[in-house]
Amino acid sequence: MKPEMRRTVIAGNWKMNFTPKEAKKFIKEVAPLVAGKDNCDIVFCAPYVTIDAAMKAAKGTNIHIGAENVHFEDHGAFTGEVSARMLKEIGVEYVIVGHSERRQYFAETDTTVNLRTKAALAAGMKVILCLGEVKEQRLSGITDEVVGMQTKLDLAGISEEDLKNVIIAYEPVWAIGTGLTATPEQAEETCGVIRKVLAGMYGKKVAETVTIQYGGSMNDKNAAELLAKPNVDGGLIGGASLVAEKFAAIVNAAQ
Repeated sequence: MKPEMRRTVIAGNWKMNFTPKEAKKFIKEVAPLVAGKDNCDIVFCAPYVTIDAAMKAAKGTNIHIGAENVHFEDHGAFTGEVSARMLKEIGVEYVIVGHSERRQYFAETDTTVNLRTKAALAAGMKVILCLGEVKEQRLSGITDEVVGMQTKLDLAGISEEDLKNVIIAYEPVWAIGTGLTATPEQAEETCGVIRKVLAGMYGKKVAETVTIQYGGSMNDKNAAELLAKPNVDGGLIGGASLVAEKFAAIVNAAQ
């Protein structure tokens, strides 16, 4: 991490977990454990129906609440979807876009990821933009090409000014929910590739200001080693974000 150049962000992605009542209980448990840990931003991205309860529970703490997805249209006949305007009105600060599970199970493409990113930025939210390779791509030796292309397509038309509100989460798909984790060296190498692509798009000075998280099964045991790498500026945490003590340990590692 290089905190003097960019902000460290530890974000929990709850996925389809926690009812409103469960979220309130969890935040009450985790808030004292992360209080005063101001060297990083602490975020939980919650299911839509849980956001309001989570925000109320987090009020007065150093915890920020985000959403797990957003639609790219402002309104219309899109049954089951939620717009950036709706999220912004209830006070949502962050939103995850392009998570591998959205790409894998719900037919997300780089085109729709780009549109969702633009919609969230236009509404004044911060975007956690996910990208990463599948196992076959890693084994074929084309990881750099895959994440490079995703970076370019997902950020197409995003201005340098808007990029200030984009956090990139590198999440090797083969490491999500599998218990597998990229080695610190692999995480550093690929986050470095993403930063190099950003430098080509926006210039090296701008690229050095972009927070790049690692998001493939980071947990309380491996966080310190991963976060010690120069190009790893935080984590997008899955399973470990559901256990207060484990999540707090990751936040402590980021200090």
